[in-house]
Amino acid sequence: MRKKSIKKAASGFSKNVDGILDLLGRASKSKIFTDQDQSWSYDLSIIRLYREFEDLMLSTLIALINIDMETFSRHKGLQFPKHMNVELCEYLICGDSYFDFSGRSGLIKIIKKFVPENHWFPIIVKNSAYKDALDRLSALRNFAAHDSAFSKQRALKSIGQQRMASSGAWLKKQNRFSKICTSLKHMAQRIEAEADY
Repeated sequence: MRKKSIKKAASGFSKNVDGILDLLGRASKSKIFTDQDQSWSYDLSIIRLYREFEDLMLSTLIALINIDMETFSRHKGLQFPKHMNVELCEYLICGDSYFDFSGRSGLIKIIKKFVPENHWFPIIVKNSAYKDALDRLSALRNFAAHDSAFSKQRALKSIGQQRMASSGAWLKKQNRFSKICTSLKHMAQRIEAEADY
């Protein structure tokens, strides 16, 4: 039976984040990119970073259920089959929809549906060292993707400022994007270190 690997997902996340950062590095050296082009490249990069992080979180949850059904059964107070394939585990998490979370608190709420609060996974995600990165990741991604008044207010709240032209315009300054990436890569490294498989 096919098993999902948390270690592989975490190392893949870090590799993909490095790829995003490399792309931005090449874009910043471009002689033909305007200031607006640079901002757009950061808008697109925060969307891509969110996608990669979302995949890491979903893959970790799938693997935790797939590999250790006993913990999931105890947590739910129901007896599930000892072995469930990856697709069924994903269905338990997402149902007929896709995996999505709203900021750090929304992510923690989802995780706690599938593993107990004292499990290493929610403990890592709840670590205050990652709070700003997680909240900014979601809020800035939503502003970059939707550009609505509501998403802008959420983004402004996440950065603690009153004004911002766009997610990309804010992220391209003072290494802000790379700081978010560094924080999330650190989280991925901790997840990889804790995972058995």
